[in-house]
Amino acid sequence: MAKKTFVLDTNVLLHSAQSLESFQDNDVALPMAVIEELDKFKKYQDELGRNARQVIRRLDLLREKGRLGEGVSMEGEGSTATGKLSIVSVYDVCGDVHDEIVQRFDATLTANIPDNRILKVALCLHSKLDNVIFISKDINLRLKADALGLKVMDFEREKVNFDKLFTGNITKDVSDEIINGFYQEKTMQPAEDLQLCPNEFVFFQAEGNVKHSALGRMHRDGLIHLLESKPEPRIWNIIPRNREQRMALDLLMDPAIMLITLVGRAGTGKTLLALAAALELVLHQDMYEKILVSRPIVPMGNDIGFLPGDKDEKLSHWMQPIFDNLDYLMHSSDANKKDVPVSSKKTDDLIGNHKIELEALTYIRGRSIPRQFVIVDEAQNLTPHEVKTIISRAGEGTKMVLTGDPHQIDNPYLDSSSNGLTYSVERLKKSNLHGHITLTKSERSELAALAADML
Repeated sequence: MAKKTFVLDTNVLLHSAQSLESFQDNDVALPMAVIEELDKFKKYQDELGRNARQVIRRLDLLREKGRLGEGVSMEGEGSTATGKLSIVSVYDVCGDVHDEIVQRFDATLTANIPDNRILKVALCLHSKLDNVIFISKDINLRLKADALGLKVMDFEREKVNFDKLFTGNITKDVSDEIINGFYQEKTMQPAEDLQLCPNEFVFFQAEGNVKHSALGRMHRDGLIHLLESKPEPRIWNIIPRNREQRMALDLLMDPAIMLITLVGRAGTGKTLLALAAALELVLHQDMYEKILVSRPIVPMGNDIGFLPGDKDEKLSHWMQPIFDNLDYLMHSSDANKKDVPVSSKKTDDLIGNHKIELEALTYIRGRSIPRQFVIVDEAQNLTPHEVKTIISRAGEGTKMVLTGDPHQIDNPYLDSSSNGLTYSVERLKKSNLHGHITLTKSERSELAALAADML
């Protein structure tokens, strides 16, 4: 197979610092404008800045092996890539290109924009080499590259097929006798044709009689265990309203499951169920020392800018959805009353007693978090590497819950297939420590369900 040359956009390197090593024996070309943009990002203290600095350090190590302008082999030092990496400028690569190509580009796009200079390098390389592919996570830039005749791709190393995302449960038609035996024995050996992941649920329904059914979960002992339907589980005064919520609560209350991912559209109860289980396990069962709740600081729409106050006061604006759920769980009093609702006072007491801690993900790197119930809300706005960083903070006896709706992503360089939440679901589905449920039915209100369905 002919060797390919991949021209990388800046956002690919900012998305994953390991992207340089992702092209096996093929060559990688970095336009000079990419290096200029990395220099702008390197001073940031967020994930983008860390990735920029890591890439720059990697390039500096490669520079010691030869001139990057001429191409340097990436082989060695633990690298899985064996191709060459080069840094190319517009002058070097386009200086001897046929005038027609350069004039066509200059007549179409202005050269003072870094994205366009990156495209120009890719276009000139395309006129000289076979199998040149432009890689970018910027959809608009991919459209421009395609219009210029370049072969374009998204960076897919950390992508999953969202349309076929693991749901955490299946439905199986069986005979009445099998269901009756399941209720009697409480456990069942899965049939040979039933390939289940650890902690995956099975909803058995009788052929010809859908009302005769049973719900079970695959345990680490290799058997399907029955979930008793009565009495209904009541967790912090919350009763599951549908089968999906029942399955989610079963995972949340199982101390053997250390990581839970809950995916679902708005109003399906992801955050509410996670908080209810956390309150029950921390305050009633004393299984964990406290609850740690965090959300990525990614605004929807235009950012409102600077927020006054200390860290807690700033976070209170971002954490308002958490307060809303806590108020509901604490039985909020009539909102029209002038006095402070009892539920708000209880919430303030829990925060004051350090039973609930609100933390920005910005400050979570480097921490070790033992014996805590950690909830990361809106995890669809995190990259796979950010999710890995968060999960790796878990100390002994800590349980983590990631919740989010992949249809509502505010991060400009992520989509439903490349975000850290869905990536974690697929990569961890075969682990005994992980459980997952996709919730589909909105229970917030009829209006919320209408918006989720029709808008």
